[in-house]
Amino acid sequence: MFGAFERAIAGRYLRARRGERFVSVIAIFSLVGIALGVATLIIVMSVMNGFKADLLSRILGLNGDLSIYGAGATIGDYDAISKRVSHLPEVVSASPIVEGQVLLSAGSYSAGGLVHGMQQSDLRALHEISDNIREGSLDAFQGDDAVVIGATLASRAGLYVGARLTLVSPNGAATAFGTIPRVRAYRVVAIFDAGVSDYNASYVFLPMQAAQVFFQIPGAVSLIQVMTKTPEDVQRVTPQIRQALASDQVRVMDWTQSNNAFFGAVQVEQNVMFLILTLIILVAAFNVISSLIMMVKDKTRDIAVLRTIGASRGAIMRIFLMCGASVGVTGTLLGTAFGIVFCLNIERIRQWLQSITGTNLFNPEVYYLEHLPAQLQWSEVTQVIVMALVLSLLATLYPSWRAARTDPIEALRHE
Repeated sequence: MFGAFERAIAGRYLRARRGERFVSVIAIFSLVGIALGVATLIIVMSVMNGFKADLLSRILGLNGDLSIYGAGATIGDYDAISKRVSHLPEVVSASPIVEGQVLLSAGSYSAGGLVHGMQQSDLRALHEISDNIREGSLDAFQGDDAVVIGATLASRAGLYVGARLTLVSPNGAATAFGTIPRVRAYRVVAIFDAGVSDYNASYVFLPMQAAQVFFQIPGAVSLIQVMTKTPEDVQRVTPQIRQALASDQVRVMDWTQSNNAFFGAVQVEQNVMFLILTLIILVAAFNVISSLIMMVKDKTRDIAVLRTIGASRGAIMRIFLMCGASVGVTGTLLGTAFGIVFCLNIERIRQWLQSITGTNLFNPEVYYLEHLPAQLQWSEVTQVIVMALVLSLLATLYPSWRAARTDPIEALRHE
């Protein structure tokens, strides 16, 4: 497509000589602009992908892929329903849970929390908890005087293994003087770190029987939490569970329904960030246009001489296409390399910046997660590369066409 003559002339024009430094500086700024735009777009999209994937895995790991609720307030025959659901081919586990909101109190500290009453075997199968025990052991998670709490709650309330945490439920006994809240103190037997600040601060786990006694629902549970083999394809499993439980008065709700608004907002934010950051590359492409137009004006006499010695309009156009495209291709490649390297080392870079500035650049209480995630999706990286190359190529068309339309007679009239 590009001959040796055209490549030689384009390479000569890209090497600035005396009196042509200004045009070269604009081309360098165009190259840097494209590189920064591509790198920024790759980094931001990777961080958004990592944030979404990490948050999704942790939320689903703690809350399950779908939940089965009773037609009333509780589920009575939960053992039979759990066994029936767990035998389905796409289901990994089905765990009965007693759930209730309480006030967590320890000394002068008090805050709202959520209690999950579970059997010891089910809590061990919940790897987001059992694999991240920081203090204590789940061996003591039994009886009517045991509670497992998160690391953030332990830090704020000054709790440790063996300390007492008081749970206060507003749904107490009705008396002539009003409702008396239920109050019970439990011994902390283990402290976990699930990696999500919100869960570490507000989730506590009680043994199943202790939770049933505390919430006064003997022989019943609040819900059955189901884990599937493919959480991303949970909508295919939900109808199977509904069909298996058609004879029971239950409701089935998967994570796409319960967290739809949250993850929908993350997806919208990701799309908006992609559009906004694309403008950086577009601005850099306009710099390519301006630098090429200036180059064409500066090389008008050279173009006229080339035309008079036999160069065709197509050759002239290809020469300036190569000049502009080389800036776009080089900037895209440099930006892609920088963006990928940055994403692969983003957590080290964050810790290094924190050690220099002395500030917390990723507050887990704001962003839910306790580290900065980044997940490279090569399809998106390819999309960014193609978009940058296309914009750079489009930016060279008009200046190259103007160069090809140069009339050699008019250009040399006053020479």
